[in-house]
This record gives sequence, structure tokens and C-alpha cells, in this order.
Amino acid sequence: MEKFIVLALIGGLLIYMISTYNHLVSLRNRFKNAFSQIDVQLQRRHDLIPNLVESARAYLTHERTTLEQVMMARNNATAATAAAARNPGHGKAIDTLSAAEGVLDKAMGRFYAVAEAYPDLKADSAISQLMEELSSTENRVGFARQAYNDAVMVYHTYREQFPSNLIAGFCGFTATRPFTTEDPAARQAVKVNLGTP
Repeated sequence: MEKFIVLALIGGLLIYMISTYNHLVSLRNRFKNAFSQIDVQLQRRHDLIPNLVESARAYLTHERTTLEQVMMARNNATAATAAAARNPGHGKAIDTLSAAEGVLDKAMGRFYAVAEAYPDLKADSAISQLMEELSSTENRVGFARQAYNDAVMVYHTYREQFPSNLIAGFCGFTATRPFTTEDPAARQAVKVNLGTP
């Protein structure tokens, strides 16, 4: 009887370990799939930017530096996306991608600011259509990023809970990072000085 109880306990523990391991694999695959959706949308964004820059080149002859900065930032973001896509569970690759996309966002912001000064550029239908497609793609990237970050949070929560954290650590389930592109300066409190009378 005692032998049967020990075997039942060992069997129950083994079943629990297998179940926990499989659940960790499932959660890891979910966040990897969520990252692949980001990858698809970022690739679309990265493909649209050269078309926009080339179309705007005729109007922005005096803004060559801005166009070059956009293309350099786009190329760096494309390389970072490819590196992160190879291993979306690697936190450093996600951090590098986040930083590269932040630089690209800033470069595109400067491009849009410069474009505002050129009425002919804003009136061009091809450029308007490309800008609209980019805007739509930005929304898709935002939704994909949110889904990825949600999947990462669920994975991390389960991975860090006891006793699944023991199995996760033993089996090599490592932490990853959420995908953010926020500028740290944007988190700083705004200083208001109303002056004193």
C-alpha cells in the first residue's frame, strides 16, 4: 500500500511537471506568434517608407538631410526587426528593436514636420495615399505591439508564479521584454512656470 501511495505521488508530480512545461511552451509560442504579427506590420511600414521618401524627393530638394536620416533610421529598424524576428524571446534584441523604431519614429516626425511646409507636397495624391497607408500601418503596429506585450505579460506571470517558476528555471524558460517605442523623455513630468507676482 505504501508503495502504491509513493508511486501515485510520483505519477501526480510527473503529470504536474509535464502539464506545467507544456503550458509554458504554449505561452512562449503565443508571444512568439504575437511578435510575428508585429514583424509583418513593421515590414509593411519599412516597405512604404522608401516609396514615400522617393516620391517626396522632388519636392524636398533642400531637405536632403531629413530624407537621408529617414532612410538611415529605416535601414537600422529593418536590421533590428530581422534580428528580433530570429529570436523574439531574446530581451536584448527586443530592446534594440524598440530603440531603432523609436529613432525611426523621430525621423518620420521630422519628415512630417518638413512636409507641412510644402503645400505642393501635401497636395500630391500619391504622397497623400502613401501617408494614409503609413498612418494605417502605424495603427496596425500599435495593435500588434499591444497583443505582443499582453502575451509577454501572461507568459511572465505564469513563469514567475510558484511552483511553475521552479520548472521554468530548470527547463530554461527565460524572460523576454515587452516591445515599447516610447521616448524616455516623454515620461518626464512637464515643468510649468507661471511665474510669481
